[in-house]
Amino acid sequence: MPQNVYIHIPFCKSKCNYCSFVSFTDLNLKSNYLYALIKEIKWSYKNEKLKTLYFGGGTPSLLSSAEFQMLTDLFNTDKHTEITVEINPETVSEKFFKELKNVGINRLSLGCQTFNDKILKLIARRHTSADVENSIALANAAGFENINIDLIYGLPEQTLTDFENDLNIATKLNIHHISLYGLKIDNDCYFDKYPPKNLPDDDMQAEMYLKAIEILSQNGFKHYEISNFAKKGFESKHNLNYWDNNTYYGFGVSAHGYENGIRYNNTAILKDYIKAPYKHENHHKLTFQEQLEEEIFLGFRKTSGINVKKINKKFNINFLEKYGKTLKKYVSYKYLKETNDGFTMTDRGFLISNIILSEFIE
Repeated sequence: MPQNVYIHIPFCKSKCNYCSFVSFTDLNLKSNYLYALIKEIKWSYKNEKLKTLYFGGGTPSLLSSAEFQMLTDLFNTDKHTEITVEINPETVSEKFFKELKNVGINRLSLGCQTFNDKILKLIARRHTSADVENSIALANAAGFENINIDLIYGLPEQTLTDFENDLNIATKLNIHHISLYGLKIDNDCYFDKYPPKNLPDDDMQAEMYLKAIEILSQNGFKHYEISNFAKKGFESKHNLNYWDNNTYYGFGVSAHGYENGIRYNNTAILKDYIKAPYKHENHHKLTFQEQLEEEIFLGFRKTSGINVKKINKKFNINFLEKYGKTLKKYVSYKYLKETNDGFTMTDRGFLISNIILSEFIE
């Protein structure tokens, strides 16, 4: 039974230029949405003791502490449950952080993206770099001891020096985790319709990624997943559940879930979700081969890599025999390396992970 929950809060005050996530700026629908969300949770959730509860968005920090209390009260949690809320730095105050702490929220994830105010304006973020530093100080004062920030590299006008400056500022803050993403312009975002000028090319993005690994590792952040770095003991339990290929509930518009070998998602149309929050779409029962491939793909996202013995036992196969040719090739190219338990990607292997993983698909 799933012991991990993702809840999508799809409201934002405005849309960032790079964002293709499902989000809406009509806050008048928030109350109706929360009512529908509660109905879905009560219909699906079976009172399992949760290991993690994650509020993503959108901008979850647009909810009041009372609304968070209303939602968290629906779940069976205890002091060991990791409860994360994504935060936009311009939406918070010391009072709000203290209220979240009293609700039981114990992990924050701040959408920083960059500390360069000029670039923040180019990507239509509503906050400044000072807002981020102030939010972290307020969160620390409220007693939060598990704080993540998101950074993006490959942004318009961003140079390698700009990005190094972002990393150096981040390492000096009292934070415990950094999620790092290369800019990807997806369909239907503002930058897709109006392409920005002076984007770093693929080679520069690769340099930025490798520079991040270098700087963050020198400052006590362990690179534990392709895009994630944590101080010891502060790895994201919620995201590790995904990468360990375990089950989870997904609640809210556009949310995805995984139960009993079936992946499903909710509608991305807000009014349709409000009318029928029980209706999951695109139920897909994974075949044996699909389950094996997902185990490989997700395992290789982690710097610990894949455990060959566990895969052999779980799927009753001989992994080395089945994929030996591919493994040998990429080990020889130094994109993969052997570990005590199996194989992991090297730093440069992560740069071409999609190419490598495509060779594990039948």
